[in-house]
Amino acid sequence: MKYISILDIIGPSMIGPSSSHTAGAVRLGLLARNIYGSKPGWVKFTLYNSFAKTGKGHGTDKALIAGILGFNVDDPRIRNSYEYAKNESIQIEFAAEDDPLRHPNAVDFTFYNEASMFISGKSLGAGEVEIDNIKGFKASIRGDLHTIFIIHKDKPGMLSRVTEFIQEANLNIATLLCERNEKGKEAAMTICLDSVPSEDLINSIQNISGVYIVRSIDVLKK
Repeated sequence: MKYISILDIIGPSMIGPSSSHTAGAVRLGLLARNIYGSKPGWVKFTLYNSFAKTGKGHGTDKALIAGILGFNVDDPRIRNSYEYAKNESIQIEFAAEDDPLRHPNAVDFTFYNEASMFISGKSLGAGEVEIDNIKGFKASIRGDLHTIFIIHKDKPGMLSRVTEFIQEANLNIATLLCERNEKGKEAAMTICLDSVPSEDLINSIQNISGVYIVRSIDVLKK
């Protein structure tokens, strides 16, 4: 039987003293890693409010790094995530902000490698999380449903083309969020599904003229 110490939280079982500051941070990192889509060379984490003030004591910094390394909430390597990031040649930077307009447990990720990407999210408590912004577009990704995130040119017919492929794959859409930054410029879709999208489906969407980025985001392990 697995031994759970006094510093472990059960449900979900995790390393660390706080479900929001530790398990939630790992899960946010995992989602952000999945959305970025490749190994980063440099990551800046900006912590807000409670995350910024008490996160160090709760291991939030180590948990966020662990998430972008692909570790899960019960992985004992979380405690040494700085060393693992160094071994992976990933440069880490942290900043702290106080912003009453942001959630108490909010974090921004800024990824750099060949391409940069801004992602923001929040830890909602009990290990539940939400990614709420990707490259300036509103999102709502909680890791509880298989999700396709798309950035594309804002032009007529894009939604129908994407949903046509999803219908042909016999997948049911649970939720759909569309957002654009300016008419005729870039737009984004967040599509949550009841089933796992196939690689063929993702490739079909990627090949639509005017689609720039497609990410298939897995359900997080509990």
